[in-house]
Amino acid sequence: MRAAWTEAWRDPRFRARLALTIPALVAVLALLARFLEFAEARAGIVLPDPVLALLPPRDLTWLTFTLIYLGLAFGVARLATAPRTLVVALQAYVVMVLFRIAAMAVTPLEPPPGMIALHDPLVRLFGPGKLLTKDLFFSGHTSTLFLLALAVPGRRSKAFFLFCTAAVGMSVLAQHVHYTIDVLVAPLFAYASFRLALRSAGP
Repeated sequence: MRAAWTEAWRDPRFRARLALTIPALVAVLALLARFLEFAEARAGIVLPDPVLALLPPRDLTWLTFTLIYLGLAFGVARLATAPRTLVVALQAYVVMVLFRIAAMAVTPLEPPPGMIALHDPLVRLFGPGKLLTKDLFFSGHTSTLFLLALAVPGRRSKAFFLFCTAAVGMSVLAQHVHYTIDVLVAPLFAYASFRLALRSAGP
């Protein structure tokens, strides 16, 4: 890992990209926190969802966050060995957060009926410090895990993150934390964000 960072650090383009990416990440997380305050305060609509209508709400918070934080820890460890890919992944995450803000801005939604609150310590850390119920379209947890599946090197690592993506997606639906459409489109936004980051990285 040290050799990979030493080699990457010799490249001035890499240093410039890293220097721009870190403050961009901090800025976009701050923007997300402000936007979530606005989203929680506005009125929205309840979507008809035949899939959720078939699922009695179940509290799977422990499973959801076990998979999310295990995935994040493993993803950081894997990407730390590939600094150039790590920067691309961080840039893709910045783009994806901007996509989420834009998507939520034009889709004011109320929580699904029967929602069991999902207490996310990470969102509460960067968010307004209260329970969030309207950060819906699209699922941030599902999209983040799928983004890691795209970014991490190695078939087994990618398979692990695809499993986590599917499991978390099903869990948030079972808990009625998200509408079905929130989960289904999340990988599409993650893929678009990753492709844009790859294109900006150049050859």
